[in-house]
Amino acid sequence: MAKHQFQTEIGQLLKLMTHSLYSNKEIFLRELISNASDAIDKFNYLKLTDDRFKEEEWSGKISIKLDKEDGSLTIGDNGIGMNEADLMDNLGTIAKSGTKAFMEQMTGDAKKDSNLIGQFGVGFYSVFMVAEHVDVISKKAGEDQAYKFSTDGTGEYEVTPVVKESHGTVIYIKLKEDEKEFLDKWRVEEVVKKYSNHIPYPIMLNYEDVEFEGEGDDKKEKKVVKTEQINEATALWTLPKSELKEEDYIEFYKTISHDSEDPLTYLHNKVEGANEFTTLFYIPNTAPMDLYRADYQPGVKLYVKRVFITDDEKELLPPYLRFVRGIIDSEDLPLNVSREILQENRILANIKQNSVKKILTAIKKLEDEKFDRFVSQYNRVIKEGIYTDYTNKETLLEIVRYKSSSQEGMVSFEDYISRADSEKKEIYYIIGEDEKVLRNSPLLEAYKKANIEVLIMDDYEVDSIVTPMIGQYKEWTLKDITTIEAPDSKTEEEKKEIEEEFKPLVEKIKETLGEEVKEVKISTRLTESPSCVIKDSSDPMAGMAAMFAQMGQKMPEIPLILEINPDHEMIKKLEKVEDDTTFADMAWLLLDTAKLSEGLEPKDKTAFAQRIAKLATRAI
Repeated sequence: MAKHQFQTEIGQLLKLMTHSLYSNKEIFLRELISNASDAIDKFNYLKLTDDRFKEEEWSGKISIKLDKEDGSLTIGDNGIGMNEADLMDNLGTIAKSGTKAFMEQMTGDAKKDSNLIGQFGVGFYSVFMVAEHVDVISKKAGEDQAYKFSTDGTGEYEVTPVVKESHGTVIYIKLKEDEKEFLDKWRVEEVVKKYSNHIPYPIMLNYEDVEFEGEGDDKKEKKVVKTEQINEATALWTLPKSELKEEDYIEFYKTISHDSEDPLTYLHNKVEGANEFTTLFYIPNTAPMDLYRADYQPGVKLYVKRVFITDDEKELLPPYLRFVRGIIDSEDLPLNVSREILQENRILANIKQNSVKKILTAIKKLEDEKFDRFVSQYNRVIKEGIYTDYTNKETLLEIVRYKSSSQEGMVSFEDYISRADSEKKEIYYIIGEDEKVLRNSPLLEAYKKANIEVLIMDDYEVDSIVTPMIGQYKEWTLKDITTIEAPDSKTEEEKKEIEEEFKPLVEKIKETLGEEVKEVKISTRLTESPSCVIKDSSDPMAGMAAMFAQMGQKMPEIPLILEINPDHEMIKKLEKVEDDTTFADMAWLLLDTAKLSEGLEPKDKTAFAQRIAKLATRAI
């Protein structure tokens, strides 16, 4: 009998479970019933589409057996089952990389970590909150050999061949001494009704009861075994909305998502007409942990006439809505629909289009507090949608939010234009990697002085790609303040006079800095800082920043334009400096400090430090 070690992360997870990380241990029953339901869904689909199983007399069923004498609870299903490889892959190792991500996010705070576990949906492993030993006996549909997976959850497990007549899985749970409450009929019934009432298959409870025979002095106790169905077994999404309460929707969400939190919102729709389908979608309160992973698990299950088809199809909704959880149930798709057909199917395309519009409308209608929560969790993926979903671009532009140079919190484009100059119809923004650096950028000085709001876009990887392609919001043009002239109260004649006055100084600074700058100019945008650096919008490389970012490559260095503030004391004094060495030190400091203000680094840090030391010494 070969023993195997649990994969490291699973071993760590089991330790957390055995030390009762969950605040409500009853959740293990919900997780195991949900897994059983998924297994039945998968066999149900096989039975309808695979000739090997079409003649089988079968109807899906989940059974729970309580054995007080043995101190055990057993959960069985007649679903698709698992073979040896499935047992080892699904129970002994990390089936999806999200488990590892989950372990990396553990904080050591039991309350926070229990929410993380719920969000991740640990399924089978939750059994170790109540179990001292577990046997999983399973036989895969269409195969002859059954296998038993045994473990006490302390680091090792065994997989051995066994005999089992029919396909499906039985989980035998030897309960810990202090967890025997789960052998009481009323307790199990309570948990099932709370979490699994709308699992679409009957859940049969098998338990021992006491009956009395005879009358008077001859009355005797007799132990009998009873079996009764303890759930409604109706697919919740098929019921009329008028028959459902909010708690029904919430508990169904927790069953399909394995989340411990209530959803942020949900929407239940039935569409009739050329295509008939029902959708039930949820937006999680907390973003799924695999939201930004290439191997994310889609959250929407596809059914055809209540028959489960797939929960692994990323085409059901656009990728930017990958956080949505729920159900699509079509009356018109064929039962044997393949993945290739799904990707090109007109019916599914119509369902997808309708679903996206309904979801985006529901997001727009969220109340203030819930909307703020949505933005905190999903603003970045909405930006992805702006880039990829041209059909719904306008709606997405109404949803997305940005930080502002003049307002607290996050603002919409609508908020911005309500405060802006309605004649100019321009929305100003600045993009970078660090909010603090952007807010203190010298490039904002003229806008602050003119009381003009600027959107602060500090999600550089996404904003640098998405914002330039937005172009316009309604009739308003988006303007990157690093590539345009800043607002200025001076007349053109006054500007020419200043440029003429400072022309010798500008030429001398350019000569000193050489190829390090593309140009040196008199600034109209500075009010407090002596200098700033900007990109040259006409440089062909400047417009390629988004392309390089998209390819994950580093942007080639573009020579910057140095602007100097003619009203600043430092610039006025620099005009009078005669010593070439001192002048050079000052010119380089103008460039390097301007770079630092924009979050860039001086090219030669050692030389920068030496110049600071020299000039400080002279000042002292």
